[in-house]
Amino acid sequence: MPASVTPSIKDRFRGFLPVVVDIETGGFNSQTDAILEIAVTLLSMDDAGTLAVDTTHSRNVEPFEGANLDPSALEFTGIDPESPLRGAVPEEIALGELFGIVRQAVKAQQCNRAILVGHNPHFDAGFLNMATERVGLKRNPFHPFSYFDTSTLAGLAFGHTVLARACALANIPFDNAEAHSAEYDATKTAELFCLIVNRWQSLGGWTPSLPSAAPE
Repeated sequence: MPASVTPSIKDRFRGFLPVVVDIETGGFNSQTDAILEIAVTLLSMDDAGTLAVDTTHSRNVEPFEGANLDPSALEFTGIDPESPLRGAVPEEIALGELFGIVRQAVKAQQCNRAILVGHNPHFDAGFLNMATERVGLKRNPFHPFSYFDTSTLAGLAFGHTVLARACALANIPFDNAEAHSAEYDATKTAELFCLIVNRWQSLGGWTPSLPSAAPE
């Protein structure tokens, strides 16, 4: 690596800032089913170009008016939407606060936009985009249709696409009792993403001397 080159996330990911997102819901239909939890995990890069988990921010979310809550989905996640201990807030507050955090990180890292990282990200992006439209937020910091999929990356790197199993194969501790919490799953997904990216770099797959194209 040339001594004069200082690696940065903006150069590594074509001007994008990867932000890991996990959303727990009351079903599988983004148009009708409630969002119950949202978490975003921010990443950082050191002077050696090593990607690392920075901070995770999460919000418990009140189901929107008329939202569907599938009992089987609630049983799967273990979330009680009626529990006062959740401290849940309306979608517009949760999204507004988390989007603000992401925008600040994008600016601090001198990136142009965030790009959603998720384990099967089309699911999370579908709910995120639908909620953004539902509450009328105009400043969604994420790229509208491009994502990084850790399920695909894990299949390539470790031969398995399930998050818990991929983490086990990557020697990342994973507690099944904590799973299906947005905060926990976002953090573990971020650890997996960082490990795969860093391992690829260690194999010579990317160096800061490679040119980056401007984002579309």
